Amino acid sequence: MPTPEALPITESDVRLLPPYRVLLHNDDVNTFEHVILAILKLTPLKEVEAVQRTLEAHQRGVALLLITHRERAELYVEQFATYKLTVTAEPAT
Repeated sequence: MPTPEALPITESDVRLLPPYRVLLHNDDVNTFEHVILAILKLTPLKEVEAVQRTLEAHQRGVALLLITHRERAELYVEQFATYKLTVTAEPAT
């Protein structure tokens, strides 16, 4: 029998982690195309969703990209920073 450390993390285990919102912030530097391509490369969102989130951030100043657990949210923040995009993570309370 595997030790507890060796057991794989299941989808139900991930659901127990506190949810975090990953937020895309508008800027006046990056093009729509650059933002959309970064979203497509870094997230599971499809093109229509990426366009919608980009437009929402442009019009409202911020858009919810997705909700995930803290560690993954922090990873998204770091990955988007490599594309010179401002993304933040906050608890989804």
